[in-house]
Amino acid sequence: MRIVSAQQLEEWLGNGRVLEKDGRGPKVVALNDGHFLKIFHTRRHPLLARLQPAARRFSCNAGQLAQRGIRTPQVIETFWLDRQSGLSGCLYHPLPGISVEQLYRQTPQQIDELLPALADFIRHLHERGVYFRSLHLGNIIRMPDGQFGLIDILDLRCRQGALSAWQVRRNLAHLRRYLERRKLTDFPLDALYELYRHPAHSQASSTVLTASSKSK
Repeated sequence: MRIVSAQQLEEWLGNGRVLEKDGRGPKVVALNDGHFLKIFHTRRHPLLARLQPAARRFSCNAGQLAQRGIRTPQVIETFWLDRQSGLSGCLYHPLPGISVEQLYRQTPQQIDELLPALADFIRHLHERGVYFRSLHLGNIIRMPDGQFGLIDILDLRCRQGALSAWQVRRNLAHLRRYLERRKLTDFPLDALYELYRHPAHSQASSTVLTASSKSK
């Protein structure tokens, strides 16, 4: 990976719009050319961060998701921002759409229509061996064509076969804890679980909802 100069980074930060940051600084920046800059702050030892740069893991995860037919940001380039400390970054094409969490906060009464498709999407991930420890409503994007995709995919592992029952339970439990932290305990999570466990029910619900929407 090339090393980005301090001047280039300053230019990106100065001209871009910071979308996400924490106590360590900007994390995601929207650039004027439509690309996003993602900065991977790390608490790992610098040696480990240099051996396994977060930007490269992010890019590899994006590639593995694409191979499985799962939409995610398209990485353009990975680079070092400070190789000595292990600070890396990347440029990527953002995934168009809005997060499921944003949709729910804006129009909670419409979430029931999305539940069958959302359950199918999560099941699709698990059947294709995607274990996303940070799976939550803020990282699932509803795109303009009605499909779902994933963002913020650093904390993700892909395996050859489907996830085990234990991994599925752990992943779904993480989703429940996330809703509790975000004070979204009124989200119909139990209904989502039921649709996840019974695909035929999910498809039937989707058909009923589609027919209902067409009749209006």
